[in-house]
Amino acid sequence: MDRLRVAVVGLGKMGLLHASILNVMPSVEVVALCDKSYLLLKFVRKLFKKAKAVDEVDKLADLDLDFVYIATPIPAHFPVVKAIYLKEVTHNLFVEKTLASSWEKAEELCDLAQTFGGVNMVGYMKRFSPTFGKAKSLLDRRDLGDLNYFDAHAYSSDFSFQKGSKMSRSRGGVLGDLGSHIIDLALWFFGDLEVESTLNSILDETGEDSINFKVKKMGLEGTVHVSWCMDNYRMPSFGLIIIGSAGTMKVDDYSLDLKLSNGISYRWFRHDLNDHVSFLLGESEYYREDETFVNSLLKGGKVEPSFVTASKVDRVIDQVKDKMKAYGN
Repeated sequence: MDRLRVAVVGLGKMGLLHASILNVMPSVEVVALCDKSYLLLKFVRKLFKKAKAVDEVDKLADLDLDFVYIATPIPAHFPVVKAIYLKEVTHNLFVEKTLASSWEKAEELCDLAQTFGGVNMVGYMKRFSPTFGKAKSLLDRRDLGDLNYFDAHAYSSDFSFQKGSKMSRSRGGVLGDLGSHIIDLALWFFGDLEVESTLNSILDETGEDSINFKVKKMGLEGTVHVSWCMDNYRMPSFGLIIIGSAGTMKVDDYSLDLKLSNGISYRWFRHDLNDHVSFLLGESEYYREDETFVNSLLKGGKVEPSFVTASKVDRVIDQVKDKMKAYGN
């Protein structure tokens, strides 16, 4: 069987990670790499000797591609995705999170995807974590009964409060970069959520460094804490505490604790949950994510999180920013 032909656009950390994973899959051939940086293109030519290196998306149009990965900075997602559709480069796209830099632009990309068809996916890789996947299955099984409250966090020590404002500008603020993952997990676990209020926001003129906000839906309330200025978080940390009528669940990247009201409790660690992949680069979630997308192309059918699903994260982020403006933060 002929291998699927892919191009990767954006050759920063995430672009190189995805290109490397795709390059070892027997059903995939990395045929092109695209970035505006001459130095990056010079570098990847040595790593991917058989792939064509180009500096413009337009130059991918004649390569008979089956799908494209977009791993550019978030502000470039909208024009790059739009160009790929309109230039008929391919109709199958994987976009690193977030889908766009605003809900309005995300909706336009959803409309384009609907018009052109194909398979589309956004890179919320925490959905492919063994611990969060186990938590989702327990929630779907209603082990916690009726859900009442959750407390969610996304923390890292990437910056300090003193220097974060200047150093974090290129990443567009903590909500899109770090917080989008925990927002996506909350939407995956609980369904659509409305932002009720924001608390204790620390901002500069171009973005935010630390934000706490409250969300709600019928019968359920939650608080989300997001900061990349926390001490002692060498690696990003994501976690939730969920309280229901039948017990409490605590889940993070490494473990899952379930304590039921009848006195029975369970604990699972990451290594208990079949955390194995064929090729490990970064976290195992990245391989599962890419494998899921590729399999959707090989076998047919849709895949999650799709553009429409991911656009709901952009909607929540815009709601938080609107609340901050309303409160004068």
